[in-house]
Amino acid sequence: MKRQITDAFTDFFYEYETPRQVLVRNKKVGVVCRLVQLIVLVYIIGWVFVYEKGYQSTDKAVGSVFTKMKGVGYTAGINGSERVWDMAESVFPSQGDASIVVMTNYIMTEHQKIGKCPELQGKYSCRSNSDCDQGSLKRKMTGVCVNATETCEVLAWCPVEDDHNIPDPALLLSAENYTLFIKNSVTFPLFGVSRSNLVEGIDSNYISKCLFEPNDAPLCPIFRLGDIVKLSGFDFETIARLGGAIGIVVDWTCNLDVDLKHCKPKYSFHGLYGNSDENDTARASVGYNFRYAKHFMEGKIQTRTLHKVFGIRLDIIVHSLARKFDIIPTLTAIGSGVGIFGVATVVCDLVLLYLLPKRDFYHIMKFKQASTCAPIPESEECSTTTQLPKE
Repeated sequence: MKRQITDAFTDFFYEYETPRQVLVRNKKVGVVCRLVQLIVLVYIIGWVFVYEKGYQSTDKAVGSVFTKMKGVGYTAGINGSERVWDMAESVFPSQGDASIVVMTNYIMTEHQKIGKCPELQGKYSCRSNSDCDQGSLKRKMTGVCVNATETCEVLAWCPVEDDHNIPDPALLLSAENYTLFIKNSVTFPLFGVSRSNLVEGIDSNYISKCLFEPNDAPLCPIFRLGDIVKLSGFDFETIARLGGAIGIVVDWTCNLDVDLKHCKPKYSFHGLYGNSDENDTARASVGYNFRYAKHFMEGKIQTRTLHKVFGIRLDIIVHSLARKFDIIPTLTAIGSGVGIFGVATVVCDLVLLYLLPKRDFYHIMKFKQASTCAPIPESEECSTTTQLPKE
């Protein structure tokens, strides 16, 4: 055992392997070799360099987005008059964020005051006071059963909101003609390049007249709300009633090896929630809505008007990727490609040594152990001649 260990260490430290070039004239092996090399070459040129742009460095942008919605909506008011809804009342938040909500429908509960009143019919029905156990509801119950409605009395903002009957059609269908202005700036820190979606040719005169259209005005930063809904695949009347969400993607994919003016944004629209094809009536939550209240004093009593808002949420999402030539990834891609060419040698060696009929002959030609040579009589030299089998 000791001798075997010693021989293993000796062989490791005192042996050296060097490649041996053997020219094999075999059509099958030659075809396999060139075919593998061709596949590797196509992969390097087609995939690594053309498709994946392996000769370029990449960088993602940092940037900002702000929005401005314009338009006026009208609904029927008291005594046949019209109520006017401007952007301060129907767009949230009004400051212009990258995510905004446009009100398209609502349920209004006016003149609510803190007090005691019966729950809505159909909710928490009762026959006696014993059915109204205090504290068993989300609202605080008084323990009184109101005979007129056969519901429990609660301490809340009264009258309580009735949101069972959602207006159909939506009250603010006029919001379809609202316009959205998007201003987006991006910076690619690695390359020191900054761009805005107000690119060359987009000035104040152009903006005052343009409206986004995918074919005729693809760079116009002003969008009609009805067009946004349509391009996202939704129907405006359907999504306006219960609300939904739409994503507006601003895509900055730039090749900085060409003129900077070609670095322009591309807009696309995607329906995120509120698809008219969703016909499952058992869904736990439908549409998009939230509540807000306007408080005021009425005869020294705190009063509010509660709005349950159904709206279209618009999320502006910025995707960015810039590329530019760099010698380091270029050399890395070339080096890895050259290394992959070694696959052809491995495949051909497997064919030669294990698949062809003369594999024993090829094995002798490929591998030669110089240390096993036989000594020549009356001489201190060795013979390194290998007897090859006759064909």
